[in-house]
Amino acid sequence: MNLVYDAIDEKGRHVHDTVQAATVKEGVESLRRQGFFVTHVAPATAEVSQGTGARKKGTDEHYRLPLKQLMMFTRQMSMLLTSGSALVPAINAVSAQMKSLASKAMLDVIKDDLEQGMTLTDALRKHPGAFNSSYCAVVAAGESSATLPQMFKRLAHIIGKQRATRNKIIGTMIYPILLMGLSVKILAVMMFFVVPRFAGMFSTLGVELPWSTKVMMAVANTLRSQWIVIALGVIGAISVLVFLIRTESGRQILANVQTRIPVLGRLMSRLIQGSTFRILGMLLEARVGLLESLELARGVTSNDQFQDIYDKLEDSVTRGESISGALEGSNLVSASVVQAIRTGEQSGRLGESISFVADILDEENTELLGTATKLIEPLILIVMGAVVGAVAISLFMPLFDMTSAV
Repeated sequence: MNLVYDAIDEKGRHVHDTVQAATVKEGVESLRRQGFFVTHVAPATAEVSQGTGARKKGTDEHYRLPLKQLMMFTRQMSMLLTSGSALVPAINAVSAQMKSLASKAMLDVIKDDLEQGMTLTDALRKHPGAFNSSYCAVVAAGESSATLPQMFKRLAHIIGKQRATRNKIIGTMIYPILLMGLSVKILAVMMFFVVPRFAGMFSTLGVELPWSTKVMMAVANTLRSQWIVIALGVIGAISVLVFLIRTESGRQILANVQTRIPVLGRLMSRLIQGSTFRILGMLLEARVGLLESLELARGVTSNDQFQDIYDKLEDSVTRGESISGALEGSNLVSASVVQAIRTGEQSGRLGESISFVADILDEENTELLGTATKLIEPLILIVMGAVVGAVAISLFMPLFDMTSAV
């Protein structure tokens, strides 16, 4: 049988070629004996049908598996394979627990591909929206080293960390967002209903208004007369933001901006570092090559500052130099992180060292999120109190002047 494969040789170079073997497993073993790390292998005829397998079942190859379902799939696969289940029965068992019809259809396609002799890695690669390149690389490492249950356990741990971090961020931002919404509602009520009543009363009484009250009245009149234009402006701003999120160029702009925002930029930088080191450490512990691991870690972010760091790391490794040396001159990575990685390089436990750094960064990021929330909440309350107080003083100052004159 003619097999098409992608692999990395002993010098870290990518190789795309064909090999003759009776089965896919024998082909992988043959390539491993030649010193190749196989990342993709499939019968030559299978590649032709690879793009149509999902469509035959009515699935979308870019279907994005929700993080909760991905974690459930990974944990169930780890448990079932550890208990001795074969791949196809394990996929069937997980599919039966899926509530989403699209997820079930995707797993049915993966099961059919496995029954046709395709490797699990190749079957997963057909669904890049659900299983990213780093996920597939770890699965490939598990298949080539016969440690698939352990690799799924590693992946479940990593995905659990990612989900916990995301939930912490969402939970941290809920209360500040509610406070901001309440502030906007209070101001809207005052500007659209309270201020006009006072304006009518001041006009009837013929009271001389101070400058602060005049400014407030002018703002209220503008809001009431131009509310359609203001609403369209807000809708337009939201539309632009959605457009930026959905387009490649827009996502690139947002990725470049996020680390340059004062205060928030430091937090975003540390979150990106945590994700990068988490994936890099996991891949290295799974015995994925260093250059390939660095290439896969690029997918964490498209931020240009971090892409420059990835370039320096790849250049350093290609020249036979250390990772810690390439990170040392960066103003984004702290000295303690660099030192921890240097220690791992010197002890020959780089993967474990980088994973340890990711754990530390996750803990520090959680503390930083909590601190930021504690600062944001009183800040919003202070601003809201100051604005409402200014409006109230501006409304009652003419009444005080009129009372004192009487």
